[in-house]
Amino acid sequence: MEVVDILSKPYQNTPLLFVILEAIGVVFGLLSVIFSKRDNILVFPTGMISTLIFVYILWKYQLIGDVMINSYYFIMSIYGWYIWTRKVDTTNFIPITKTNFVEYKKVALLFSFATVFTLSVYFYFNKWENWISGIDVLTTAIFFAGMWLMAKKKLENWIFWIVGDLISIPLYVYKELYLSALQYFIFTIIAIIAYQEWKRKLNKPQAELLK
Repeated sequence: MEVVDILSKPYQNTPLLFVILEAIGVVFGLLSVIFSKRDNILVFPTGMISTLIFVYILWKYQLIGDVMINSYYFIMSIYGWYIWTRKVDTTNFIPITKTNFVEYKKVALLFSFATVFTLSVYFYFNKWENWISGIDVLTTAIFFAGMWLMAKKKLENWIFWIVGDLISIPLYVYKELYLSALQYFIFTIIAIIAYQEWKRKLNKPQAELLK
């Protein structure tokens, strides 16, 4: 009963619409991660639904970095959808591969760009508050890099998700978005399992995108 009270207390003064939207966003977010773990193309449409919902919710809570993350997710989902449907031959789609040196340099550039851009947005809109804003900037950069690697079907994307998820859990608890915090905790568990599954499928082209 205490757990229910803890989870429900922050929502007592929250409009029912936002509670319902957050719950729907969490469900589709979880589905997206599960489909990604399975190397299933449905990762993208389910993820797009979740990100659109959270763009709306996070704007209300003024988590500017997370708003940009979810907007970026939506764009990268379109890109990833295209990449994942490319074929290496007449039967098989592109396989899961490891990130090479050139791609790591691109990741570093993307991480740096996301950090500078997010900081600029915070200061331009005068939204910088305290250490929470700093964590938001950090997770933004981590997730920007992770999403790009996932769209490129790189094994190491899961390492970025694990690190970013672990940082995000206390952030959402602090903001009293407990459903979202729980979601990121589950994301962490799934990401650890997914890393192992993707590792087993490394360099093995798949003939099916719906599995």
